[in-house]
Amino acid sequence: QMDEKWIIISEEDRRPGAMTREQYILATQQNSLPRTEHPQFYPVGIYGWRKRCLYFFVLLLLVTMIVNLAMTIWILKVMNFTVDGMGNLRVTKKGIRLEGISEFLLPLYVKEIHSRKDSPLVLQSDRNVTVNARNHMGQLTGQLTVGADAVEAQCKRFEVRASDSGKVLFSADEDEIVIGADRLKVTGTEGAVFGHSVETPHIRAEPSQDLKLESPTRSLVMEAPRGVQVNAAAGDLKATCRKELHLQSTEGEIFLNADTIRLGNLPVGSFSSSSSSSSFSSSSSSSPSSSAPRQTIYELCACPNGKLYLSPAGAGSTCQSSSNICLWS
Repeated sequence: QMDEKWIIISEEDRRPGAMTREQYILATQQNSLPRTEHPQFYPVGIYGWRKRCLYFFVLLLLVTMIVNLAMTIWILKVMNFTVDGMGNLRVTKKGIRLEGISEFLLPLYVKEIHSRKDSPLVLQSDRNVTVNARNHMGQLTGQLTVGADAVEAQCKRFEVRASDSGKVLFSADEDEIVIGADRLKVTGTEGAVFGHSVETPHIRAEPSQDLKLESPTRSLVMEAPRGVQVNAAAGDLKATCRKELHLQSTEGEIFLNADTIRLGNLPVGSFSSSSSSSSFSSSSSSSPSSSAPRQTIYELCACPNGKLYLSPAGAGSTCQSSSNICLWS
């Protein structure tokens, strides 16, 4: 074969007589010479095991994409993803709404938690439920723990308010405990036990119930700077003691105002005008004779030490300061 060879001649060489004869002969002789070398062809592309590996990786990528798409569709179906949210979780304008029972494995940070209008809010845990309050620095300022054995609250002040008026029903701090209810009712069989003093403006029993103030082993003291008033509007007032009952007024008087005032178990003595001194005996030992008239009127006498006794009334006073009752009392 003879390859065609193009000779590029410029515009100046195209003029007649520009190419010499020797140049033309040399050009034609080179084209007429036979070429002994065979041309080598180099294929372009990927062939052999490289091509098979490429097809394998393309097929594997296609299978992975199909499996990934199927898993994504399955997760969306199981989790019930919608435009508003997923599953029991709904995203609304006011926040996030959960329907049904929800479990949180990690801490939950929210501003407010509300329940639906027709159902209560239930916080349940296998061990205890703890609610913490912290300040802007992250320090713990209040804690409420509801456990199986007790309910503990750690705070500076604990308050219980009424839902309607906001009145403080109960408050407790380090200094005092305040009960703001209109009525404090203790239903224990042993009543209310106070280790120290009790300050109250009014003590009243329930209707048709008795009021009993008792100190089994020690004394009972009631003090007030402007007086203590004990009133029984529709019943009897009874004060009973084992040893002595003292009514003492340091600067005033003891005033007993009643239709009938009775002093029972007072010793009664007998008065004799013939003797210079009076002889007294108890009412049980004195027995008047059958001919003597029955004594029905007595005079109340007081000894210098304050003890009272009865003496038969006469024309004058029959009280004797030197009587045996005053001497032996």
